[in-house]
Amino acid sequence: MDIRKLQKIVVSALEDIKGKDIEVINTAKLTSMFDRLVIATGDSSRQVKALAQNVVEKVKEAGGEIISTEGEDGGEWVLVDIGDIVVHVMQPAVRTHYNLEELWQVTPAQRRKMAEPAAGE
Repeated sequence: MDIRKLQKIVVSALEDIKGKDIEVINTAKLTSMFDRLVIATGDSSRQVKALAQNVVEKVKEAGGEIISTEGEDGGEWVLVDIGDIVVHVMQPAVRTHYNLEELWQVTPAQRRKMAEPAAGE
């Protein structure tokens, strides 16, 4: 499935259940493991679980494949691995503590460095 279509399905599924602060980070140039990281916040363990479950259902309905899910038992942080996209749904305190956005965001200086040819090219 096209990454843009899959991303749209994921974001829409999160919006359907009132996910907050949905952020999509393009990681294609940062890692070969996945192309997008989607982070969203749910206000309670029940909402976090519902958000993640809705992502799973909507992706499957569209013909996509779910690789795995983790964290459904606790509901503080649920990860949905869709292969090209990894979705993190967290409660506010957990999201603030781990601050995944800062880990995966690329600064302008890093962007310039990534665009430079490697030595010997």
